[in-house]
Amino acid sequence: MDEIKGFFQKKGVKRIIISGLIILMLFAMRGMINLILLTFIFAFLMDRLVEFTAKRVPFNRRLLVLLMYSLIVGLLTFGLVKYLPIITIEIGQLIKRITAFYTQPHENIVINYIEKFISGDQISAYLENGFSFLLKSFTDISKMSIDIMISLILSLFFLLEKHRLQEFTAKFKHSKIAPFYYEIEFFGKKFTRTFGKVIEAQFIIAIVNCFLSVIALTILGFQQIFGLAIMIFFLGLIPVAGVIISLLPLCLIAYTIGGFIKVFYVVLAIAIIHAIEAYILNPKLMSSKTDLPVFYTFIVLLFSEHFFGVWGLIIGIPVFVFLLDVLEVTNKEITTSVSS
Repeated sequence: MDEIKGFFQKKGVKRIIISGLIILMLFAMRGMINLILLTFIFAFLMDRLVEFTAKRVPFNRRLLVLLMYSLIVGLLTFGLVKYLPIITIEIGQLIKRITAFYTQPHENIVINYIEKFISGDQISAYLENGFSFLLKSFTDISKMSIDIMISLILSLFFLLEKHRLQEFTAKFKHSKIAPFYYEIEFFGKKFTRTFGKVIEAQFIIAIVNCFLSVIALTILGFQQIFGLAIMIFFLGLIPVAGVIISLLPLCLIAYTIGGFIKVFYVVLAIAIIHAIEAYILNPKLMSSKTDLPVFYTFIVLLFSEHFFGVWGLIIGIPVFVFLLDVLEVTNKEITTSVSS
């Protein structure tokens, strides 16, 4: 009996059991996963932004939080009211342009081969799944809006009472569930240090990538810039694969505008932007811990998309990096330039 009791009191065994219970809890709450992820992302990113600003601007922290949330909500509201109709029209025009390109006959051998490749059963299945996802997203737009609103409110209250929450949570150290507290604290610190900072880096890279791409596409004479900017930003949140996915519609639009010479300019511009991302942004925002081989990156994205859907494309790499940190694959920590 004492041997069994001693076995379950081992640190490694307790950690495995408690991590299993956490996974079961998350599985039971899978219907709320959007709300949980959005709340964590908003809270983490806003906390980093507040800390970054507070170091440079001497201001009351709570007032700074309220001002930043008011500014962001105001900008989002203004952007939705002013630019949502424009973006909706431009996305519709983009779809029409790509559809027109696909339906009209082409004499070029390369273009015909690409069309034949896209018409394959597997590619057609992916396209059908994509349209089904878009239709479902528009159908569930009200639910997503409610999740975003609740997440913003929860993250606001979290930041306003951050220190009080830390003091209250610390009381569990001396409670009857202290073993659970210490393990949750262990996983929480690891999760924040890896998952949170990788997500932060992905957002910064996506914003810079979107900004540079919009400048390049404007110079090249592209229209529907707002619609393209939205597409590039969201695809930019997907590591490595996002660049490849966004390149296909951009090349199709470039071909309809100016033929192969325009396609060449687009590929060159995206290659330069990707080089800036790979050799300047990535080394500054992340350590070698997240410098995964491309093969590993695509395998993780494939499996995470299969199990978690579209969310998996965004959180797949951060979750994998978190698991590497828990398993102590490397002792190097992720560092971001935002805190410097």
